[in-house]
Amino acid sequence: MKQSRRQFLATTAATAGVVTLLPYAAQAAAHGGNMFPVSGGEVKVHPVDHASFVMETPAGVIYCDPVGDVANYSDFATPDLILITHEHGDHYNAETLAGIVGDNTQIITNPAVFDMLPAALKAKANALANGENAMFNEVSIEAIPAYNTTEERKQFHPQGRDNGYIVNLADFRVYISGDTEATPEMLALEDIDLAFVCMNLPFTMDATSAAAAVSTFKPAFVYPYHYRGRDDGTQDPAAFAAMVGEGIEVKMGDWY
Repeated sequence: MKQSRRQFLATTAATAGVVTLLPYAAQAAAHGGNMFPVSGGEVKVHPVDHASFVMETPAGVIYCDPVGDVANYSDFATPDLILITHEHGDHYNAETLAGIVGDNTQIITNPAVFDMLPAALKAKANALANGENAMFNEVSIEAIPAYNTTEERKQFHPQGRDNGYIVNLADFRVYISGDTEATPEMLALEDIDLAFVCMNLPFTMDATSAAAAVSTFKPAFVYPYHYRGRDDGTQDPAAFAAMVGEGIEVKMGDWY
């Protein structure tokens, strides 16, 4: 019987806690890129810093939460799409956006960030509330709720404000968590091929909670990201990888 793409990906990642870590020199040469074959080409992931990364896809070049020095993005193609999860400074910076957008760049944000955008950027943007969808080059983008569930953390990311995203390429679903804990919406995800999952305290969740969540919704591949916190809240991505369940391959990006 012919395998579906989902079955093929699961089979190739069928060892518990498998970790892929490129040698430093190779990561530097390719901005930490990892490639995933998809219909019409490949998805190539370039970690930039903390929560910021670039994905080259057959549908276009996608930047997620680009912040920091514009020079950090100078080796990449101009973005066709920019996804912004929420307003915190490690996810949204108007000056960075102004320095990287092109004439045809499309921006998708949560409503709170949309309201903050300068007029020139707002003209390129669409606001997506939790549960809404938008189209980008025939690719559906889903806004997934991102929020804290632990009482003492709810002030950081209140329910209903911030987004995660699913990017639905032709045969490859990418989930970007944004800043969140293991919400019911995350745990109910299905058929995710590649996930980016946050973990840091006190703002999101610890590595144990992140690993339990990933083991529940079972992406074929996962990048731990956004794992430096404050007051000893930094999480160990290697510890996360050791706790992830069978059939999930952990990718280690050069985030820091």
